[in-house]
Amino acid sequence: MSDLAAAYRWLDDQGAAFGAPGLEPRWTSSQKDAVSTAYAASSRIWFTLSHGILNEIYYPTIDRPQTRDMELIFTDGETFLHEEKRDIHYDLQYIHPNAQAIRVTATDPNGRYTVTKQFISDPHRPAVLMHVRITGDTALLSRLKCYVLLAPHLDGGGAGNSARSIEVAGQRCLLAWKNNISLALGVSCGFTRSSCGYVGSSDGFQDLAADMTMNWEFGQALDGNVAIMGEIDVAHTHEFTVAIGLGDGHHAALASMMQTLATPYRAHCERFIEQWLRVDSPKLIAASSTDDGRLANISHNIILTHEDKTYSGAFIASASIPWGASKGDSDLGGYHLVWTRDMVQSATALLACGDTETALRALVYLACTQRTDGSFAQNFWIDGDPYWSGIQLDEVAFPIILAWRLWKEKGLGNFDIFPLVERAAAFLVCYAPVTQQERWEETAGYSPSTLAAVISGLICAADIARSKDSEELAVFLENYADWIEAHLDEWTTTTEGVLCPEVAYHYMRINPPAPGEPFYNDQIAPGHIHIANRAPDERQDFEAREIIDGGFLELVRYGVRRADDPLIVDSIKVVDAILKRDTPSGPCWRRYNHDGYGQKKDGGPYDGWGQGRAWPLLTGERAHYELAAGRPITELISAFEKFSSIGGMLPEQIWDSADLPSEGMYFGKSAGSAQPLVWAHSEYLKLLRSVTDKRVFDRISVVEERYAVPAAKRSFASQIEIFKLSRPVSFLPAGFSLRVVDRGRFRIVYTFDNWSTVNNMDSHSMGRIGYFADIPTTSKQSGTIIFTLCWPNQGQDPNQPDRWLGKNLEVAIIPPSSGR
Repeated sequence: MSDLAAAYRWLDDQGAAFGAPGLEPRWTSSQKDAVSTAYAASSRIWFTLSHGILNEIYYPTIDRPQTRDMELIFTDGETFLHEEKRDIHYDLQYIHPNAQAIRVTATDPNGRYTVTKQFISDPHRPAVLMHVRITGDTALLSRLKCYVLLAPHLDGGGAGNSARSIEVAGQRCLLAWKNNISLALGVSCGFTRSSCGYVGSSDGFQDLAADMTMNWEFGQALDGNVAIMGEIDVAHTHEFTVAIGLGDGHHAALASMMQTLATPYRAHCERFIEQWLRVDSPKLIAASSTDDGRLANISHNIILTHEDKTYSGAFIASASIPWGASKGDSDLGGYHLVWTRDMVQSATALLACGDTETALRALVYLACTQRTDGSFAQNFWIDGDPYWSGIQLDEVAFPIILAWRLWKEKGLGNFDIFPLVERAAAFLVCYAPVTQQERWEETAGYSPSTLAAVISGLICAADIARSKDSEELAVFLENYADWIEAHLDEWTTTTEGVLCPEVAYHYMRINPPAPGEPFYNDQIAPGHIHIANRAPDERQDFEAREIIDGGFLELVRYGVRRADDPLIVDSIKVVDAILKRDTPSGPCWRRYNHDGYGQKKDGGPYDGWGQGRAWPLLTGERAHYELAAGRPITELISAFEKFSSIGGMLPEQIWDSADLPSEGMYFGKSAGSAQPLVWAHSEYLKLLRSVTDKRVFDRISVVEERYAVPAAKRSFASQIEIFKLSRPVSFLPAGFSLRVVDRGRFRIVYTFDNWSTVNNMDSHSMGRIGYFADIPTTSKQSGTIIFTLCWPNQGQDPNQPDRWLGKNLEVAIIPPSSGR
C-alpha cells in the first residue's frame, strides 16, 4: 500500500501504538435506526445508523461492510466524558420525508450542549458525510473537546487492519487499510491532533477514559484490530463536516474524501435530496396507513436502499448482522446476502407500488444467477457466489411467480422469461413435494408454506407455457400441481393434534420425510423433527404434530385455499392459542412453538440457541388473511407501524416478555436480531396495496380460479399418482394412472398379472422437465402393478449396453374410496 507516497506525509513522530493486535474484533448492534445511500448508482457506498451514531459502511457493494462504527466523544477535560452511543440522549428524523438524509439531535444528560448531526453520502462518490453543529453554554463550549473515533473493519473484518496518521494537501487526516481496500477519515476544519491504536489497549477511548485528556498521538497501528481518532478544535469551530472516503487503494480513498470535503456540505445535501425526490413515492397505497404514510415512504426507500449498484437488481435481506456485537470476523454472512425468497418479496412490494422497472431488474438478475439445473442457492453474495447450500423449493418457485406477475403487468419489455421459468419448473418437478428446508431454513419435509409456493409456481409456469404454445408442457405442469394439491392436506396435517384439546385436525409446521424419502433424517425417530436452535439442556426432538407455525396461511394468500376453509379456520385457533403474543403495540406471532432462534430469556444475544420471539412480519401475514376473510384489519396495520423503530425500521423480532431495561429489552420493541428486515417492509407495503385494492395483492388469479372453488365446480379432476425413484409410492387408487417421472429417457416394462402378460412403453419427453410414462388403470381394476425401468444407450456407444434398474417395483391397486 505504498501508492502516492510522495503526495502525503506520514505523521509518525510519536511512533507505533502498543498492545497489538488488540481485542478480538466484534461487529456492532444490528438494531439500525436508519439505512441510507445516495440514489445515484455512481455513489457505491451505503451506511447504517444506530444508537445515534454511524455504524457499518458498505463498499463497493452492499454485501461488504468496511467499518464497525464511528462516534463522537466529548469532554471538558475535567468533569465529564461523554461517549455518544452510551451517554447522550438523541432524537432521529429524516430531513425530508421522501429522502434518506438523516438528522440526529443529541443532548448531553444535563442539557448543557446539543449536537445536531446530518448524515448523507456523497451523491456521486464513495464517501459518507456527517455534518455537525454544536450549540450550548458558551463557557462550556470554549473548553469543550470533541473527538472522532472510528473502528475500521476493512475487507470483511476487524482483524489485520492497519492505520496511520497522515498529512495530505496541508490537512491532517487518518488512513486505514487492509488488502486492497483503503479508508480515509478527514474533517473540513482539519484535525488538530490524531492517533492510531489497538482496540482495548491503545485506542483513543482508552486514552480519554483514563483522565479525560488525549495523551497519546500514535502515528501508526499495523496489522490488528485498530481504531483511529482525530481531535477537532470546537472552541473555534462549532460547525464542521466529517468525511469518510473509501477506495481501492490509498489514492482512491484519499481523493474521494478530499474531493467530497472540497464541496460545501449544503450543496451535497441539496443534491442528495434532489436525487431521492426523483423516486415516485407510494402515495396511492399510503392512504391506507394509520400513520399518514410515514412508514410507507420509509419502507419504499428502505427496499430501494438495499439494492446493489454494481450488480443492478440484487437486493439483500438486511444491511445488518444479527446480534453483531457478539459476533466476530468468522461470521461473514450476516443478513447482507441475497436470499431469493426475500428478494422476490422486495421486488413484489415494488410492483405493489407501481414500480415494474425495478422489479424487472430483480428478475433479470435472478435469471443470471440461476443454476443450470434450474435452482437458486439458499443464499449468495451479490456476485452470485453461494454462501449456504440448502435446497429450498419456495426459493425456486418464487422467481416463477415474479415472472408471471411482471408478464401480467406487461412489464417484461424484451426479456424472455420462458428459459428461467422452464428450468425452475423442471427443478420443482425433480424435487417436489419434499423440500430440504422450508422457509425457516431448518427442517426437511412437507411444508404447507413451501407447497403453497410450489403449487402456485407450477400453475404460473403452466400459464406461461401455454402462452408460448407449449400446451403439452402446460398440461403436464398443471397435472403435477394438481397431484400435490390433492395430497396437500394428507401430507401436511395431523388428525391427532395435542396442542389444543378442542382441535385435533390441523396443519403442522412441517411433516418430516418418511424412511426412503428424500432428506430423511435417520438420526431421529420417524415422524419427528429436530430443532437445532434450542439450549443444549432442552429437548430438541419433537413429534411433528407437536409443532405448528402460521405457514399454512400462504395457501390462502396465493389462492390454493379459501379463507373460510374449515381446516384453515381450525388451524388458526391452534396458532392463536400457542403463538400469539399481545403486546402494548398490538398482536404479534412467533414463528413456531419451541423455536430457539431469538434473544435468550435473560435478554442475552442468540449464540446458536435462545428463545424464539414474535415477528412483526407475521402480523402482516395475519392481516392479509383477515382481509381475505373479509374482516377489518386497522388494528393490525397500526400494530405493524408501531413495531418500527425511531427511524421507521421494522425489526425481524420484537421482545415479547416483560421489560428488561438492563439489557435494553422492552415489551413490543426490537429484540436484537436483524433491523431492518426488508421482508417485513415488503409485507407492509403489500398489505397497504391489498387494503387499497380490497383484495390480497399476492393472490394469483390462475391459482385461485383453479383451486379456491368448491370441488363440484372445479374444471379438472386429479387422477394421476406420481412415482419417482427418489420418492416411490406403494399404492394407486383404481381408475388412476401411475405416472413414472425421471430426468433421463427410459423404457418401462410392466405387468398386471405377474408377468403372464408383459407390456412395454417408451417414456415421453417433456424437454428440460425430463421424461414420463403413464400406466393407466380402470375403476374396477385390482391387484398389483409390477414394473422395471431401462435407460437405453441411445447409440452413443455401441459397446455400452442399455442400463436396467436391476429390480422390480410394485404398486398395489386399491379401491378408489380408500385412495384419498
